[in-house]
Amino acid sequence: MPVALITGASRGLGRATARALAERGWSLVADARRADDLTRAMRGLTNVAAVPGDVTDPGHRARLAEAVGRAGRLDLLMNNASRLGPSPQPTLRGYPPDELSRVYETNVFAPLALIQLLAGPLTAANGVIVNVSSDAAVEVYPGWGGYGSAKAALDQLTAILAAEEPSLPCYAFDPGDMRTDMHQLAFPGEDISDRPEPETVMPALLRLLDERPPSGRYRAADLAVASAEAVTS
Repeated sequence: MPVALITGASRGLGRATARALAERGWSLVADARRADDLTRAMRGLTNVAAVPGDVTDPGHRARLAEAVGRAGRLDLLMNNASRLGPSPQPTLRGYPPDELSRVYETNVFAPLALIQLLAGPLTAANGVIVNVSSDAAVEVYPGWGGYGSAKAALDQLTAILAAEEPSLPCYAFDPGDMRTDMHQLAFPGEDISDRPEPETVMPALLRLLDERPPSGRYRAADLAVASAEAVTS
């Protein structure tokens, strides 16, 4: 039975991924900061080790690694937990340095720390790493200097790791706009009901996991288009 560790699993893309993989018979190690939210998100799923905590805490990361050890293998590490930063988002001129540090701690340093802890079992199981990215990593949006630059750093980290670890597939996965709590925080007071639900991204993500293309940066929209073209050809 394959095993996935998903951070930020209580909401949005993380929760959708946990449910999609559980339907496929995967075992899960699920992380989120709030224990009650994580419990609700995982309700009804079997073979789940719910480990609440903050990924920026080394002790919590150690507990996640222990849960993976008890599971006996690791086929997927999905670094999905993210921090937006202040809402409304400030310009770089006025960005509080302590807040910027927290954004980088969650979006860059914690994913790398988990990779360092879990590269061994991932390699042993012929597993994969999925670091959840954003179009803000490659597009210029005023007000997105904190989150966007952190996701750009995560993209580059993913690319270099792939070059250093050719036997360990590493993907920066850009899901596109979604109707999530964090996306709502990015646009306070605006109606984001036109954005698609995270579940709509699952076919693209599952295709990435199934087909194992070369390591790199992949957009859900491109994977979905390629899949549709393959069906119609």
